[in-house]
Amino acid sequence: MLAERAGQYQSREVFRYFDKSTQKILSTSWDEMIGLTKEVSSSIKSLGYGYDDKIGIFSGNRPEWSIADFGILAVRGVVVPFYATASKHEIKYIVDETEMRVLFVGNNEQLEKALWVLDHCETLDRLVIFEPGGILKDERCMLWKDFLKLGSDKKYAVMADEALAEAEEDDLATIIYTSGTTGEPKGVMLGHNHFMFAFGIHDKRIPMEDKDVSMCFLPLSHVFERTWTFYVLYKGAVNHYLENPREVIEMMPKVRPTTICVVPRFFEKTHEGIMLEYSKWPGFKKKLFDWSLKIGYRLSDYRSKNQKVPALLRKKYTLADKLVLGKLRNIFGGNIKFMPVSGAAIRPDLLRFFHATGLFVNYGYGATETTATVSCFKSDTYDFNACGTIMPDVEVKFSEEGEIMVKGGTVFSAYYKKPEETLASLQDGFYMTGDKGYFTDNGDLVMTDRIKDLMKTSLGKYVSPQKLELLLGNDRYIEQVVVVGDNKKFVSALIVPSYENLHEKAKEFGLSSMTDKELVQNEVILGFMQKRIDLLQEELGQHEKIIKFHLLPEAFSIEKNTMTSTLKLRRKIIAEQYYDQIEAMYLPS
Repeated sequence: MLAERAGQYQSREVFRYFDKSTQKILSTSWDEMIGLTKEVSSSIKSLGYGYDDKIGIFSGNRPEWSIADFGILAVRGVVVPFYATASKHEIKYIVDETEMRVLFVGNNEQLEKALWVLDHCETLDRLVIFEPGGILKDERCMLWKDFLKLGSDKKYAVMADEALAEAEEDDLATIIYTSGTTGEPKGVMLGHNHFMFAFGIHDKRIPMEDKDVSMCFLPLSHVFERTWTFYVLYKGAVNHYLENPREVIEMMPKVRPTTICVVPRFFEKTHEGIMLEYSKWPGFKKKLFDWSLKIGYRLSDYRSKNQKVPALLRKKYTLADKLVLGKLRNIFGGNIKFMPVSGAAIRPDLLRFFHATGLFVNYGYGATETTATVSCFKSDTYDFNACGTIMPDVEVKFSEEGEIMVKGGTVFSAYYKKPEETLASLQDGFYMTGDKGYFTDNGDLVMTDRIKDLMKTSLGKYVSPQKLELLLGNDRYIEQVVVVGDNKKFVSALIVPSYENLHEKAKEFGLSSMTDKELVQNEVILGFMQKRIDLLQEELGQHEKIIKFHLLPEAFSIEKNTMTSTLKLRRKIIAEQYYDQIEAMYLPS
């Protein structure tokens, strides 16, 4: 596929990236990309590797990531990606299980971890460093530019061509390890056929063209961004690589992408930033914003039902767009056609808000095991309370317990070296997602809970922590929340406040000089938070309500091992790390 596209587009650009040394956005053409890909393939053959050999990539997003990926795939190798923030022990587990031979490394920080793995794993014998200024500390390490020269002898190019000629559609392409919230990670096995099938499905649903520019912001180690990057090239579009995800808002007006894959947290943080600015505005400016957004909501409602928009509303929208809505879209570069969002549940009010600004946020549902593909919004009709309609050529049904079951050409073949887990997850060709859901009357998929995450109190009542966490996440004074209550008398929560907003509120109470740690222990602040939590829970049944909570002075994070690389909460580890704080909430008062 790549070779065909390169032959079609030749000197047109395919990759863009920000060059640190020149402080400019540079590009790579299709011809250059396919040439480098062939050099990677030849160099891998020169080292004696190819069919079914497991080769890793441990780096942030950059063109070399994809070029290495393509070069490995072209000699029938198997790509095993790592998150750029993975720990050395996480890497070691995967290197050992896959008997990995070569590991591509991004920068010096990742190299330090990789060198430790190199010394503690039997099969790994070569590190290749993307960063031009990489520090070589071991003869088993080499720079990217030197690696590309290894295959300069024509015989290796012939060997690479022969390997590609022997390739089969169902060759194993990659093993993507899911960063499980509990237990050891599982390697999801996906073949070339899974990705190609996904492209065909996307063609029937996604309005992507070869004129589009996608911003590669989520980790390429994640199935969502990786599959999307493959699809971008399949469509002949341009992929702009962003190595540091924290720079996404800063870079979007410079890159002006037409599309970008995001996770719900992206919209949560962006919305918080917008509303923080709103709180500082004078009254007339707030009224103008509110009026414009109201018009946006009304128009969006017509669009979501594929109904004709009244002429008067169109005129009002034109004015609202000029005064406010267009400026909000400019935050994202002002050129967005659509924004796929997946990876977790998103609050319907956030979807409505950004649709009201004129952004088509295409919410979808998928998993690593389904090549990130199950459902998404149609471009003409969609329900903000659902996660889209089922993609073409994918079958979904529900178990007696309401578990979502998925079947089709995107469903993975097995978990690597884990037959028992494979048998439990694949039943009659259906992938058992572990998610609970249902279809609406219009055929939209609604995902309600993680079946495995449902808690049962000691009173025998089932409670959904996700439902409560989404509910409390609506509050501007709450940044993160973990609900606790399994086998307990009542439901409790660990809460990380939004300190930026809480400090603003603290000034009103005369507490402006307090630190974060002092704030969360202050009786006035605790009383204020209690009132907000009570208000949010008014509509809940008594058994669902959070009775006690504990405010934390520091956020959950990847660095503290309380979040996965995809920003999911590690409930088991959180329960262990905060055991004393949790138990204190259940002591007699």
